[in-house]
Amino acid sequence: MAEHAPHSRAALAARYGRRYRWWVLMTVMIGTMASIMASTIVNVAVPDMSRQFTLGQDRAQWLSAGFMAAMTLSMLTTPWLLDRYGYRHTYAGAVLLLMVGGICGGSSPWFSLILAMRVAEGLAAGVLQPIPAIVVMHAFARGEQGRAMGIFGFGVVLAPAIGPSVGGVLVEWWGWRSIFFVVVPFCLVALMLARRFLPVGAPGGRAVDPDGARIDGVGLALIAAAVLALLNAMVSVQSGEAATASTLFAACGLAVGAFVALERRREHPLMRLDLFAHRPFAMGGCVAFIYGMGLFGSTYLVPVFMQIALRLPPSQAGAVLLPAGIVLAVTMPLGGRLADRFPVNRIVVIGLGLLALSFALMLGVDGATSLAVIALWASIGRVGLGFVMPSLNLGAMRGLANAAISHGSSTINFLRQLGGAVGVSLVGSVLEWRLRTETGAPLRAFHETFALVGAITAVAMIAAWRIGAARAPFDASK
Repeated sequence: MAEHAPHSRAALAARYGRRYRWWVLMTVMIGTMASIMASTIVNVAVPDMSRQFTLGQDRAQWLSAGFMAAMTLSMLTTPWLLDRYGYRHTYAGAVLLLMVGGICGGSSPWFSLILAMRVAEGLAAGVLQPIPAIVVMHAFARGEQGRAMGIFGFGVVLAPAIGPSVGGVLVEWWGWRSIFFVVVPFCLVALMLARRFLPVGAPGGRAVDPDGARIDGVGLALIAAAVLALLNAMVSVQSGEAATASTLFAACGLAVGAFVALERRREHPLMRLDLFAHRPFAMGGCVAFIYGMGLFGSTYLVPVFMQIALRLPPSQAGAVLLPAGIVLAVTMPLGGRLADRFPVNRIVVIGLGLLALSFALMLGVDGATSLAVIALWASIGRVGLGFVMPSLNLGAMRGLANAAISHGSSTINFLRQLGGAVGVSLVGSVLEWRLRTETGAPLRAFHETFALVGAITAVAMIAAWRIGAARAPFDASK
């Protein structure tokens, strides 16, 4: 019955024809672009906000850390939300929350409310970001999935590429509040398209189940405790508080152990741990976590390196990174097409190799190196990212049964984001340690940190090769 309802996937596909799946992809892409822009654009406003609210670094960093933590956790709720409320209502609800967070955050006279709205935006972003991969796996044929992921990636990487530049202009012309409102037009367009193109049903054309299983609240609380303990432990390591860090690491381990024991017994778990019995998915999860560490760690490291070690002004540092962002956007569709034609594990390994090579090349950069050469080394890494990003989800999830795709997408995104949070903390801790040790030689400290990030990325190549190719649909429930 659900497949014949006027707003079902089958009815909408019949109404809009063969291009319907591309309209759906564009719809979810715009909402995801808005969520990614919300995560990156606020960084340019931190100095002005710190002056207005008299913030120290310990409070100001929560504008990003609160968003990231909320996003990481809410990713695991996406399968339950889609099953219970369907594509249209889940997506529209998350977009509305993102828009309200932007409007209220930009209007608030209190920092505490701004921080709360950043957390709300993070919750919305976490729900939104696994949805495009779910759409691609369900709506596109195997031979088109890579192309679809590449086109989606092209749009998504433009958001962090142009976000800081647009944010800088807005802050200079209209003040820091203006950057919170940037997401509003994107959200309005996404809501309009969602009302027209997104089906009301759940993934796979299934009817929603509003009276189905309740969300695993205990599991969510345990994984939240584990993530927060881990992130705070990394901060304690960076601050030199060894006893606190040890206690928090132990608490994280206990919470993870309790979470695993609980999820194995759940009929409707928050995270389907049985999927890790499928080797391509397990290796894809390992790659996602390690790759997230390298990607987000380097995203933090490169601008700091250029401003502190090379003593470049922020405008020149941004100018050096802009060509790399353009290269990434152009490479993404090519990487998607390659994923349709060649084994995805080879594409991912090549991409990770190029990313590791770019970090190795940074070891030769010093004050005499031209900006063009630095831009070239950074662009090599972005070519690698363009190969990895469309292929990783496909390699990990192509062998999963349809009923497992939603859980697979949310778990892969969760692991990548968690790896990113750990990577930023690890890079920050190691860099601060080496800067203290290498007094008077900051360039050497940065080179050693680049070597660490390159080694982390190279380790991911081992797991990437083992993704292999799926031989048959995997569903542990059978």
